[in-house]
Amino acid sequence: MDDEPFHPVKAYRDEEFLSGRSARPLRILAEYMEPEERFREAHVRDTIVIFGSARIKSAEVAQNALKTAIAEGGDVTRAEKAVKMSRFYEESRELSSRLTKWSKSLDRVDKRFVICTGGGPGIMEAASRGASEAKGLNIGLNISLPFEQFANPYVTRNLAFEFHYFFTRKFWFAYLSKAIIAMPGGVGTLDELFETLTLMQTGKIRKKVPIVLYGKEYWDRVVDFDALVEFGTIDEEDLKLFHRADSVDEAFDYLTRELTENHLADPDPIM
Repeated sequence: MDDEPFHPVKAYRDEEFLSGRSARPLRILAEYMEPEERFREAHVRDTIVIFGSARIKSAEVAQNALKTAIAEGGDVTRAEKAVKMSRFYEESRELSSRLTKWSKSLDRVDKRFVICTGGGPGIMEAASRGASEAKGLNIGLNISLPFEQFANPYVTRNLAFEFHYFFTRKFWFAYLSKAIIAMPGGVGTLDELFETLTLMQTGKIRKKVPIVLYGKEYWDRVVDFDALVEFGTIDEEDLKLFHRADSVDEAFDYLTRELTENHLADPDPIM
């Protein structure tokens, strides 16, 4: 018999158990409780969520890539497309900066209308960058993926998260949001947008959340909402769930008007 004292591992320190199937409910609960605690500590109770493609580059990066493609015989067509799409990076950056400055001017005790993104590159980086340049907080709700994805360098460090479960990440997008901006994006952006629209259409989200589809040419071609009405699969009233915009000024004016009208009169400081 070994005379050395034996100390069993506590369950909450047992990495093998915590990463196993039996502890999945604990991991799910942790992805609810830990962000909630951090949001409380930072006095964040409402956000402006910006969705969009991780693939869209800044104007500087896109233009440099085009010059390289021309000089070295690369894919010029693809590089030219990236330059065209880079407007959405720059406009996301500007819109995020303007909304952050507007939010800071409200002089509220709680951090109101904090920019929130998926925390990654592309449009997410642009929005985080704009908020950071305006010297405001911003939230990054990142997700662990089979390929490595790191939080962009502009996310506020104590508000940078990495989720394992998509549904807990989506919960935090929806729960605190008071406005949503959908920039051009792919499958992930469409998923996030349509899940939000579904929650609003079915009354699961009862608060007033203005949604901006930014980039009229893109959204009119990618999703034909008018055709859905024509075929009778949605009601014409459902078109009022979102607003199309094609400029920073238009989006900014619409969002600040809606937020002022629907949320700034709320006296309740509890998240």
